[in-house]
Amino acid sequence: MQMAPPSDHLSSLSDAALMQRVAKMDAEAFEVFYDRHVSSAYALAYRIVGSRQPADDVCQEAFLSVWRSAARYDANLGNARSWILAVVRNRAIDHLRRVTRTKEREVADEALAERHPAPQDQNTESTALRNAQAGETRELMNELSDDQRRVIELSFYSGYSHSEISEMLELPLGTVKARMNRGLARMRNVLSPGETA
Repeated sequence: MQMAPPSDHLSSLSDAALMQRVAKMDAEAFEVFYDRHVSSAYALAYRIVGSRQPADDVCQEAFLSVWRSAARYDANLGNARSWILAVVRNRAIDHLRRVTRTKEREVADEALAERHPAPQDQNTESTALRNAQAGETRELMNELSDDQRRVIELSFYSGYSHSEISEMLELPLGTVKARMNRGLARMRNVLSPGETA
């Protein structure tokens, strides 16, 4: 007697049954769940964020969250489709908030520069100073371990919070904070080797 491939058997299961298997880290069950709901999830993400790449990122983050937290899913509180769409919605709103904060900072910086422009004779000097500082920062980042550099880049250059980084990298929050603190301490030490914290 020939048996059907596991995915054929799994595709006949309800979402609730799939989620029970996903909670036990069943990758094939997760794949079936993903295939079943990714189109709706992407459509919702796209409607909220308005462009392809962010919508892809939002979907990826949402499904990763479902994979990691499937054990918390309770069918009595609602169906799995509603749950994944709620996760997508929350991730998309978080994305918009990050983008808005970044744009607000850029607008504030531009407004400040317009109100207090550098004198003509200092403009080239200030540009050169900014370029030199950017070069120094890159050199400092090269002094860090890959783990430290990753959390610092995600925090300072991408605007993610410690808890968002913890979720993205699947690390405990304390580990993210420790790597951040050790990395920043290392950078301070390179800048001022004689000083102690």
